[in-house]
Amino acid sequence: MGCLDGKVAIVTGAAQGIGAVYAQALASEGAQVVVSDIDDTAVTVSAIQADDGTAMGCSTDVTDEAQVIALVRETVAAFGGVDILVNNAAIFASLALKPFEAISEAEWDAVMNVNVKGLFVCSKAVVPEMRNRGGGKIINISSGTVVNGAAMLLHYVTSKSAVLGFTRSLARELGGDNIAVNALSPGLTSSEGVQDNPAYAQQMMDAVAAQRCFTREQQPQDLIGGLVFLASPASDFMTGQNLLIDGGHYMY
Repeated sequence: MGCLDGKVAIVTGAAQGIGAVYAQALASEGAQVVVSDIDDTAVTVSAIQADDGTAMGCSTDVTDEAQVIALVRETVAAFGGVDILVNNAAIFASLALKPFEAISEAEWDAVMNVNVKGLFVCSKAVVPEMRNRGGGKIINISSGTVVNGAAMLLHYVTSKSAVLGFTRSLARELGGDNIAVNALSPGLTSSEGVQDNPAYAQQMMDAVAAQRCFTREQQPQDLIGGLVFLASPASDFMTGQNLLIDGGHYMY
């Protein structure tokens, strides 16, 4: 028996990387998982099914309200409702480190649209279904960069700071509906996208690891415990909070 048996979860940005790990972790705890992404979700869905989990894929642009509404409609049709939303879709790993003057307006808007507007659109679409179920869990993915105001990523850090404000405000609005809204903030994680970005050379990864209490690279699997906790009944009386998981890099 898993702690999420009978629950239905949507994970955005789950075709690969950390999002795929999130989706697989929820499925391993018994949730029926909808794997959402603009990219092909077949690999993640197949991995869940190969582990005797239940999953389906859905191609979705989280900035497009019509597509998100269709995502929720397909989820309800397939599994009967929505209990958990993991707002993971974001632009990060593809970004080049650059001074803020070098960030174009188009790049700024793209980051804000996915990283902030996407949360709003997805949360707005699932809340009615969560109300129908008597409650739910919304987990927004922020970032450890917010704690120290990392340089050379102004648009990303700004967007992830907005995630925390969004989380706290939405938690106030949805408490009466028994819907918990919390944030999970990973440290710099050795995901597929980060590994493929020359901006995050091994030297930088080693430097970050050396500043942690646990002096090693952070792996996507390090986030599973926190994610499952926020999705499960164990966190039912917790809302509006930010859970930072970074091996003790930052403390606040």
